[in-house]
Amino acid sequence: MRDEQDAVGHLDWDFHHGKQVHEIIERDDGYVEVSGGPRAYFEPYRRWPACEKRAMRYARGRILDVGCGVGRVALHLQRKGLDVMGIDNSPLAVKVCKLRGLRNVRATPFGGIRFRRDSFDTVLFLGNNFGLFANRREAQRMLLRLHRMTSSDAHIVAESLDPRDTDNPFHLAYHRKNLARGRMAGQVRIRVRYQGYVTPWFDYLFVSKTEMRGLLRGSGWRIQEFLPGEGPVYVAVLAKTE
Repeated sequence: MRDEQDAVGHLDWDFHHGKQVHEIIERDDGYVEVSGGPRAYFEPYRRWPACEKRAMRYARGRILDVGCGVGRVALHLQRKGLDVMGIDNSPLAVKVCKLRGLRNVRATPFGGIRFRRDSFDTVLFLGNNFGLFANRREAQRMLLRLHRMTSSDAHIVAESLDPRDTDNPFHLAYHRKNLARGRMAGQVRIRVRYQGYVTPWFDYLFVSKTEMRGLLRGSGWRIQEFLPGEGPVYVAVLAKTE
């Protein structure tokens, strides 16, 4: 990722250094909103949502934190003495991780990960990071890849939200448009803006529990448990089936 594309990294960097920041999310249908910003990415464990706290009991063995951001989850696990590696596609976010004390972190996009068989026992996608699976085809491809690189009793712990649990007419219209063009309803194409920095367009996937079950067919993973969160948010715990 080129520096001018690392909008999220610059946002995190400036917030870490005490600046007031605003993150702009732009969707490909022209819908724009200002997000809550990076404050949630820096929150200590005591302020996490209850479903994420409950999810930590599944973090064991060798852990891969996908889309680790500024290290919120990975640093918590490191302090507990666990063996955790963080990956993120933002070079500046990775630099912030290192400044905050995360020892094992790499600037690597999720779709490009390459690890040997049996490399990890737990793979985390917290903070709605199931979205990094992007779309149906990519989700099925990456679930199979994660199956190959994890131990026989591994877990995936992934946070998402049900996109249909909304009364926003712009979101509902976008869902209908997606379905009409053969995409999943919650498959959003977005980019992030901060000051003069703009990410490339990318797909981010929100799924219902039923849709998640469908994506898992033939992947070697099954739903072990759903941990409910507030509103449409939930954490899914996936276990290997073979």
